[in-house]
Amino acid sequence: MRTVTVVGLGKIGLPLAVTFAAAGHRVTGADISGRVVADVMAGRPPFPGEPGLTGRLAEVRGMDLLRATTDTTAAVSTSEVVVIVVPLVVGADRRPDHRALDAAVDAVGAGLRPGSLVIVETTLPVHTTRRRITPRLAAASGLRPGRDFGVCHSPERVSSGRVFADLVRYPKLVGGIDPASGERAAEFYTSSLRFVDRPDLSRPNGVWDLGSAEAAELAKLAETTYRDVNIALANEFACFAHQAGLDLLPIVEAANSQPYSHLHRPGIAVGGHCIPVYPWLYAAGDPAARLPLLAREINDAMPARAIEMLTAMAGDLRGRRAAVLGLAYRGGVKETAFTGALPVVRALEERGAVPVVHDPLFDDHELSGMGLEPYHLGEPCDVAIVQADHPEYTRIGPDDLPGVTALLDGRSVTDPVLWSGVPRLAIGAGAAPPTLVAER
Repeated sequence: MRTVTVVGLGKIGLPLAVTFAAAGHRVTGADISGRVVADVMAGRPPFPGEPGLTGRLAEVRGMDLLRATTDTTAAVSTSEVVVIVVPLVVGADRRPDHRALDAAVDAVGAGLRPGSLVIVETTLPVHTTRRRITPRLAAASGLRPGRDFGVCHSPERVSSGRVFADLVRYPKLVGGIDPASGERAAEFYTSSLRFVDRPDLSRPNGVWDLGSAEAAELAKLAETTYRDVNIALANEFACFAHQAGLDLLPIVEAANSQPYSHLHRPGIAVGGHCIPVYPWLYAAGDPAARLPLLAREINDAMPARAIEMLTAMAGDLRGRRAAVLGLAYRGGVKETAFTGALPVVRALEERGAVPVVHDPLFDDHELSGMGLEPYHLGEPCDVAIVQADHPEYTRIGPDDLPGVTALLDGRSVTDPVLWSGVPRLAIGAGAAPPTLVAER
């Protein structure tokens, strides 16, 4: 058993803290929010939608293996291992905003004791662990990194809605500021995570020590930036296929039958906490970066391009009620980080439409609180746009949207059979029909 502090009890940090406690460590979760701390101490998840969290949290709280506090420094002062999971966000200028992470690091440093190991799971620009975080820890603690305390980067590789499964499905990557830090982190995660067998991996699943903090930082940025660039390419293909009268999805399937092609699916938007953000973190460490920034430009433009397609299909949108289906950035997850719904709404407003928004995971009060007009299935509308791939939308048809004259399916999830007789265009899945403008 080790004493562990997890700094940041958000949608990644709290499941991590629960996992470490379930492995037998004595864990303290530190968070600046008193409400979050109170919920954790009461055995209640402070946020919804993470399968398995409610039962696991109640179990480790019942065994008194997990506690929570707003005093990060005090918690760190009694800990052998400190895991930081405070997000690094980007500002309006697309540059990293280090303020929250710096404050957490300073609080950790103030309580750091000799012999401790600090692991940073926050996704970072390359060199941040060694050149920014480690010196701040040393300055706040008066201790010598690599001699009095260890530092390692181990990027989180999980997604909301499946954190517990992802923790043991994917290899845990570690990289220390020195070999000893990497070895200590590898031993900690090996004892804390029960990895599942992955026969498709080139080497056994478990903890992979990449040899340096910089290598671990780049590995996370590479895997997420790759996805953004790949999606941008698929989106370019989808827009061209639409103009050429081609159905892209079977073409992608055909291309991917060759083992060196791994095209992703196109879509109306790329949202979430990771993919729209991490290319900017990569670029912060690589001033010569070009392709990731172009991919961001392409993907950011997709909501407006989708509304252009809708206008070509449905005609002038001025004064027409447009139902945007899905506020969440992806199906089944009650989160709005970089959701495509908001730029879709803006694009509709720019064309004079009257956008209304539906989402099965959000109530009217929540929608109104974001400045959106709620929409309910069964109410009249003129056109509709599927923005999130919620399971509920796979069964939706014209009867659910009385008066609808055109559907733009941004996720290719609706059933074309249900839409016979109403113009429907799914991005990447189906060429535009020859007569597209619906009579009003």
